[in-house]
Amino acid sequence: RFIAEESTAAGSKCVLTDSPTWIIDPVDGTCNFVHRFPTVAVSIGFAVNKELEFGVIYHCTEERLYTGRRGQGAFCNDKRLQVSKETDISKALILTEIGPKRDPATLKLFLGNIERLLKAQAHGVRVIGSSTLALCHLASGAADAYYQFGLHCWDLAAATVIIREAGGTVIDTSGGPLDLMSCRVIAAGTREMAMFIAQEIQTIHYRRDDEN
Repeated sequence: RFIAEESTAAGSKCVLTDSPTWIIDPVDGTCNFVHRFPTVAVSIGFAVNKELEFGVIYHCTEERLYTGRRGQGAFCNDKRLQVSKETDISKALILTEIGPKRDPATLKLFLGNIERLLKAQAHGVRVIGSSTLALCHLASGAADAYYQFGLHCWDLAAATVIIREAGGTVIDTSGGPLDLMSCRVIAAGTREMAMFIAQEIQTIHYRRDDEN
C-alpha cells in the first residue's frame, strides 16, 4: 500500500492499515521549491501493523541523507545522530510551521502560541518552511523542539523514526501518544521539553488525515 500527498489530492483515501505501507512526500517544502529557497526534501516512511519501521529523508540542496530504522539508530550521511538533551526552555531553540489555514482565528492562535513560548523565555522560535527538515534538525541536535498543527502523516512518518532512533520524543500535542493521522505533533530531545510545550500551546483544529 501507498499513502502519498499526490495520491490523496487525486482522491485516494488516506487510511493506515496493518498492511505494509509506504508513506511518501515527494516534495516537502513546495513553497520553498517554487521560490528557489534551498530547504526542500523528499520523505519516505514505511509502516507495518501501523508501526513505523524506517524512514529516509533527503535534503535535496545540501545532499544530506537522513535515515532511521527501528532499533538500529539514526544517521545523516552515515554519521550517527543524537538529539539535544536540553530541558531548560530559556536555552531552547524551537521550530514550528504555520500550517495551511490562514483565516484570522487560526493566525491568532498560531501567533499566540509563539508569543506564549517567547514569554516563557524560549531562546528562539524559527519557521523554515519544511516540516521534515525541521524535524531532521531536531534529530541532529541543532534544535531542541518542534511542534505543529496541520501537518500530514507523510510529513511526519519518516522523521518520527529518525527522531526516536536519535534518542528523542515524539508525542501528540495533548501530551499523549502520537497519533500519526491526527495532523498534529510535538517532538523534542527530551520528554520534559515536549511536555512543557504541550502545556504552553493552544490547539489549532484540523481535520484528521483519515477523515479526508
